[in-house]
Amino acid sequence: MTDKEFIPQPYSNTIEKGSFSWSSPSNIALIKYWGKKEHQIPENPSISFTLSNCKTITSLSFSKKENTNNFSFDVFLDGQKKDDFKPKIETFFKRVEAYLPFLKDYHFKIETSNTFPHSSGIASSASGMSALALCLMSIEKELIELGVTLSSVERSLIDEDFIQKASFLARLGSGSACRSLEGDLVVWGTHKDIEGSSDVFGVKYPYDVHQNFKNYQDTILLVDKGEKQVSSTVGHNLMHGHPFAQERFNQANTNMSAIISILKDGDLDKFIALVESEALTLHAMMMTSMPYFILMKPNTLEIINKIWTFRKETNSKVCFTLDAGANVHVLYPEQESKSVLEFIQNELVAYCQNGQYICDVIGLGANKL
Repeated sequence: MTDKEFIPQPYSNTIEKGSFSWSSPSNIALIKYWGKKEHQIPENPSISFTLSNCKTITSLSFSKKENTNNFSFDVFLDGQKKDDFKPKIETFFKRVEAYLPFLKDYHFKIETSNTFPHSSGIASSASGMSALALCLMSIEKELIELGVTLSSVERSLIDEDFIQKASFLARLGSGSACRSLEGDLVVWGTHKDIEGSSDVFGVKYPYDVHQNFKNYQDTILLVDKGEKQVSSTVGHNLMHGHPFAQERFNQANTNMSAIISILKDGDLDKFIALVESEALTLHAMMMTSMPYFILMKPNTLEIINKIWTFRKETNSKVCFTLDAGANVHVLYPEQESKSVLEFIQNELVAYCQNGQYICDVIGLGANKL
């Protein structure tokens, strides 16, 4: 599918004003993408768990305006006006205007809040941009369908196209946002072994998943809730000319093939080895770029070593992964919830900023409010 297929036909309806609200989850990649081409195209495929509790809630109010020469919007985070968010939203609007030609017809009020700290290594841009894309798609749906009676089959096809285009749009705001619409496993990036996979939108993982991975747990240890010293955009760009970039992209493709059988067979030992290797490789790319940088903190390493020791001593299937930040995602099967949470509270909370952590579980995706 090409970008042009997301350009709509002229709208048949008009709307003066309205409001839509969506809740959209964050996600945590198991196989990481790091490095992208033009137009937010990933250099390698990735697969992620969709979270339940770490999410963004966005309300988008809109009203028709006379001057259609420019974008017009205000942004609020937790009720406070955030003009410093406007450049990123304006860039997003410019990227998607061809696919949402109504954007200059309205003034928008964007009200958003997160259930987790902003810019703390939890993918707030992913959940935020996916929620905004869903709100915008709700407007387009009304412009296309208002007053039209559809059969259940037609409605089903439209709903499928709705999610696909929302994922496409979200990607243009933040790459990983295209994985934050559905659950519980989502693939982004073309891969020869993943049917229907695409560089331009995320797809629900299409194959069998073993019971071992149902209701998988993710406890996020908030090691550092401050702003990241290097943005993900800058980090991705540093993969251009990186001496190890091509080998990394090859490794990610190989790991994507490997995870298919791991998810099918429920082999937790192989899952642990792959996921932890992916996390450390991500940060190795950061530490070997030019300029180089380190997003892990001393307490990140303390937690990793504690997890390794606990796993060796107890034969637990707990493991860790990292996003582009200092926080640690502790992953473990549902049946180990009691023992792992005791371990976290007794030994790991001390390494968290203000003792804070978030208990999450793999979820179903976005919800209209």
